[in-house]
Amino acid sequence: MRTLALLLASAAGLAAATHDYDLVVYGGTAGGVMTAVSGARHGLKTVLLEPRRHVGGMATGGLSRTDTGAREVIGGLALEFYYRVGNEYDMRRYKNPVAWFYEPKVGEKVMVDMLAEAGVTLLYHHRLRESGGAVKQGLRLTEVVTENGDRFRAKVFADCSYEGDLMAQAKVSYTYGREASSQYGEALGGVRGKTPYHQFLFDVPALDDNGKPLPEVTAEKPLPPGSADKGIQSYNFRIIATNVAHNRLPWPRPHGYQASRYELLARYLEAFVKNRGRSPVFHELTLIAFIPNGKADFNNNGPFSTDYIGKNYAYPEAGYAERERIWQDHTEYVQGFYYFLANDPRVPKELQAEVNQWGLCKDEYTDTAHWPHQLYVREARRMVGEFVATQKDLQTDLSKPDVIGMGSYNSDSHNIRRFVNARGMAENEGDMQVSVKPYQIPFRVMLPKRSEVSNLLNPVTFSASHAAYSSLRMEPQYMILGHAAGTAAALAIKAAQPVQDVSVPELQKILKSEGAVFEYVRNQQMDALSIIHRKMTPPAPLRYNWEY
Repeated sequence: MRTLALLLASAAGLAAATHDYDLVVYGGTAGGVMTAVSGARHGLKTVLLEPRRHVGGMATGGLSRTDTGAREVIGGLALEFYYRVGNEYDMRRYKNPVAWFYEPKVGEKVMVDMLAEAGVTLLYHHRLRESGGAVKQGLRLTEVVTENGDRFRAKVFADCSYEGDLMAQAKVSYTYGREASSQYGEALGGVRGKTPYHQFLFDVPALDDNGKPLPEVTAEKPLPPGSADKGIQSYNFRIIATNVAHNRLPWPRPHGYQASRYELLARYLEAFVKNRGRSPVFHELTLIAFIPNGKADFNNNGPFSTDYIGKNYAYPEAGYAERERIWQDHTEYVQGFYYFLANDPRVPKELQAEVNQWGLCKDEYTDTAHWPHQLYVREARRMVGEFVATQKDLQTDLSKPDVIGMGSYNSDSHNIRRFVNARGMAENEGDMQVSVKPYQIPFRVMLPKRSEVSNLLNPVTFSASHAAYSSLRMEPQYMILGHAAGTAAALAIKAAQPVQDVSVPELQKILKSEGAVFEYVRNQQMDALSIIHRKMTPPAPLRYNWEY
């Protein structure tokens, strides 16, 4: 009955009215799903408001090759999700019950099941009203208003969108772009002096015959190294493709396609053959990570790939119409990239033949023309709370008294600018891939300043510098933070206190009992798995198999 009620509510919606809940979660990202599940499991009447038509964000929107870092640090609801996905594939027969790589349709099914089992009301197509969407009385957020006129009152709210729109409308301090390295004493802060990865490793002329920058190259020069700017690490779409003929669709030709847009790519391919003495293979132009059933997750790779560099600067602060334009522009760019490789005569024949062995999957994203339903918003707004995580919290100050989970993935920021260097050649700036040590994530990163709002949790656009966010932004960590956020909401409501005053020892005790991981132990994940296995209901019958 819960599943039926959830599906009816999410499909049809309710008449415009005022609705009362204990917890309102805005944004059906993976972090939002786990915030809602956690809150509901702890007895809260919970609604999840998703602006579009799918849940899971990037975890079901193309990022199927999970960015795990040290897998041992992933516990709690995050680990439960990957364990449930493993059940869908009967991974236990391989003595490794967790599936880190999976098909989007399987991941989304698992998330919808988790929401239904917890009794969460899931409402699709409920986007925050662009103006006046957050109503406050003093320091308390009292209700949110969606575009269809629905008003949702609650005791605690959580902004789990990638954009932080509820946070912004609630008048919470935030920033975007890159802080100067001097602001927090971060060597990784600000403009990068050297960008060794995803870089042009040999000269590729960046000017046309008239001396103007080619398409996808800016005339703007980077500021001095370490300077602050409002550049945003590049977005793309993570494509799910297949090389299985009966499930394969040809690479789509985008609206308004012009091959001239990819002149720099053509020049790069020519220079590659000249310098390397061979044609590039497809994997050198797009990162190919295999997932079940003859599919792969395609990501950016190399100096000219699916990252749409420099075209997203306006996104964090843009209105809805402008964001849709940016979203569509990214769609056309990425589609055009693959279409160019598949069809343009300037592409080496060996490479083109390999590209055409792949295509979109007939059985994925069936309601969005087989194209991912989520733009990879790697970073947008970031809250500025009373505690801001910075580079040292990933590299040297690894322990936190208010730990609620762990992270371990590299500081990973994608390129921010492609410019014409002093020799007239193309150069990228901004990529950052710097190792970290497994570190503890403090509860404080999701807490707004006490002087701004007392009942809002922010587990996705949390309080971190650009350098720190570049590691903390991984989907497992969003889920870990969401697990803690839902539990903290329940504790705040039970004690009738601001979220900033939640008992950290009580929160930690509950999270630990639910499989959260606070200490890194190499090659050890069985304790958390055993807790999750005991708490889970019997897994659903096997639905998907490895076929290829």
